[in-house]
Amino acid sequence: MAIIKPSIPKGTRDFSASEMVKRNHIFNTISAVFKKYGYQEIQTPTMENLSTLTGKYGDEGDKLIFKVLNSGDFLSNVPTDKLEARNSQILTSEISEKALRYDLTVPFARYVVMHRNEISFPFKRFQIQPVWRADRPQKGRYREFYQCDADVVGSESLINEAEFVLIYHEALSKLDLKDFTIKINNRKIISGIAEIIGKPELIIDMTVAIDKLDKIGFEGVTKELIERGFTESDIEVLRPIISLSGSNEEKLNNLRTVLSTSETGLKGISEIETIFSYINQLIPHNSYLIPLELDITLARGLNYYTGAIFEVKTNEVAMGSIGGGGRYDDLTGMFGLSDLTGVGISFGADRIYDVLEELKLFPESASESTKVLISNFDSAAESYALPLLQQLRNAGISAEIYPSSAKLKKQMSYADDKKIPFVILIGSEEMETGLLSLKNMKSGEQQKITTDQIIASLS
Repeated sequence: MAIIKPSIPKGTRDFSASEMVKRNHIFNTISAVFKKYGYQEIQTPTMENLSTLTGKYGDEGDKLIFKVLNSGDFLSNVPTDKLEARNSQILTSEISEKALRYDLTVPFARYVVMHRNEISFPFKRFQIQPVWRADRPQKGRYREFYQCDADVVGSESLINEAEFVLIYHEALSKLDLKDFTIKINNRKIISGIAEIIGKPELIIDMTVAIDKLDKIGFEGVTKELIERGFTESDIEVLRPIISLSGSNEEKLNNLRTVLSTSETGLKGISEIETIFSYINQLIPHNSYLIPLELDITLARGLNYYTGAIFEVKTNEVAMGSIGGGGRYDDLTGMFGLSDLTGVGISFGADRIYDVLEELKLFPESASESTKVLISNFDSAAESYALPLLQQLRNAGISAEIYPSSAKLKKQMSYADDKKIPFVILIGSEEMETGLLSLKNMKSGEQQKITTDQIIASLS
């Protein structure tokens, strides 16, 4: 039998024990903030019905959904004409009924509809689970990655949007990120811009193009807009709008003038102003500390957003967005439950990991798995150590014993490799006196103390 070289699909990764400690540091920090704001955790399946996901992310998003082949001989019942047509879109519906989830928001909407008689509205939930996208892998972009989502459905209050800004700020600050920007816009403002240009029917085309401004520049956006049906005169109207500068207040004042004939656009401006007002009320003396920026070019290509939209970027590392979200007024309507508004945000945990790693921001505790190792020199020491081992664990201290007798150097190397900060050395003298040698692996300091003193110092 030929030996198969082990490998994993591009865009996916293994995570070592030390990496998992760091990843859990991110997950635990974010989930603690979610809980602080009243969000409860749920989980949904890895796979959804393909019909649940299709048509929710726009044409470009639909192309990135990973389809799952039906079980068994899935080609046997496919009509010959469809096989011979060699059209993947036609064939997909015949051979695939399921798909890996593309995000957590659409499955959440499906969950709400299926469980609407079991939950109380407004319903505030968070999820931390992996999602999959058939994207081209590159730095900071993976095919399998985790999202940390929080959504609230059944509430029109813009207090929710204001609190999401605070959630972003608090969670990222607790992760020791210092220079990041929380960008905000409103899809109604974008709709207003499409109205004054006279192309309301091309709102999605304009959104997709504008959303690429920071990647392809205004010339690239111009080219794409023309390809999508806009004229040079349309672009001249658009240029000063998406080039707005100044403070948030100055941008809003200019927009109010530009969009004076658009009722939809003015409503979007009013919603942004209300969110700013709520933030000022929630933290009246510290709102200036929130790095919140009104960005008219922020469009976020997902079709289901209808109100405020968010995106978060770090300014310390060259990286794409590390968070995003927005309001969706009738996402559950696609599943038979109409007029249930919702708003949500997501943290890109994998990108946040890469940022923290590059900036060396993980705390030392995030690299620890075991706090203390008990040495094992012979059977007598092992018998003495086992009751102590469980005593430490009962006190809430993560502890382990070296599993077999070995030389001191080998045991110390093991502790170093696992970044275990303390080692308890037990020899004949320690067993006779009851004073155990506790070694600090970082400082090299060693002291002889009782079991109770060890527990007190390590707790």
